[in-house]
Amino acid sequence: MTVRLYYEDSYLTRFSANVIDLFASNAQTAVVLDQTAFYPTSGGQPYDTGVLGTSRVIKVEEDDSGRVTHILDSPLPLGPTSGLIDWSRRFDHMQQHTGQHILSQAFVQVAQLPTVSFHLGTETSTIDLEQPVASNSLIQEVEELASRIVFEDRAVHTLTVGAGDLAALGVRKESQRTGDIRVIDVEGFDRSPCGGTHVRRSGEIGLVSILGHERYKGGTRVEFACGGRALRILRTDHGILKALGNLYSGKLEDLHLLATKVLEERSQLGRENSRLREELLDFEARELLLAARKITGLLIVRKSFTNRDLESLKILAQRLAARGGVLALLALVNDTGQVVVARSRDIAGDCGDAVKKTAARLGGRGGGRPELAQAGGLPAEGLENWLQNVEDCFIHPAGKETPH
Repeated sequence: MTVRLYYEDSYLTRFSANVIDLFASNAQTAVVLDQTAFYPTSGGQPYDTGVLGTSRVIKVEEDDSGRVTHILDSPLPLGPTSGLIDWSRRFDHMQQHTGQHILSQAFVQVAQLPTVSFHLGTETSTIDLEQPVASNSLIQEVEELASRIVFEDRAVHTLTVGAGDLAALGVRKESQRTGDIRVIDVEGFDRSPCGGTHVRRSGEIGLVSILGHERYKGGTRVEFACGGRALRILRTDHGILKALGNLYSGKLEDLHLLATKVLEERSQLGRENSRLREELLDFEARELLLAARKITGLLIVRKSFTNRDLESLKILAQRLAARGGVLALLALVNDTGQVVVARSRDIAGDCGDAVKKTAARLGGRGGGRPELAQAGGLPAEGLENWLQNVEDCFIHPAGKETPH
């Protein structure tokens, strides 16, 4: 079995080893070493990356038997080799993972909320708590306790004990492993079984920042970031806030009030805009009715538009049909044609049926209700003929259409 060098020294970045097995894994080269400093994905912590010989390590996995497999971007021969860990990635994971231990213990001490799972993501990390969190003030209290432990720069020890000795150590959670068990001890604060990589002192975490929390599967999911990640997020968020402050010409602490004011003004403008659109549609409908053709007792409004949205055309057609005795045929002409057909309730005929029959004869697709229908995909050059055929369905019903 591969000796895991990171168990003894998480700060080890260079090491020598022997390639003892070489095989293909999903069309990629995979090797097993007699000893390794590369951490495989396990316990919520992602794998390390780096270099083995002249090959890049792109993934590290652990199988059910406990064998550590290194996935490479190019072949590597059996025999001696050397490894180099991507330190920036390793140290980032160390900051996040030790920060998680402290944060999880802080939730236990403040609110008796145990952690049931942990995930170290690429940008932020999460822990899932067993129960819902009661309040934002509780989250703040937990964050302050975790931060105090970080700022006190407590030593972080690695202990190795037998399974029967865990209870006597007062560990935060039990372990299902047998034999010797590795325990991470944040001096005077938290002890937890863990096979991950960790910092030597809590001060190296730099900062623990809770970014948000939400209900999740009956409990609570807490999003957080530590160390360099927290610094980058703080820098980015502060830059955004400063830019918004300049945009609003206000102080950062007043941004929520300024934003609320802008949203209220926007809502008021939206209502005013809707009112004006309604008035404009009413005026447009009256103008179209004045120019309508009267045929066999019907007022026929037939007009084509460009640079207009179909929804406003539907509303306009319904406004026209709200007056008695009106048949509205409105078209939108771009690369192809779209048509809206509406009739007043006191007119016989079925708009949906007329549209379907015309589409079957002249192309396009469409349908709808007896009082309102629409069609699309119509050839622009034949649009007037298309509209005339729909009109004839109402003027010459029951198979008496005039051919066009």
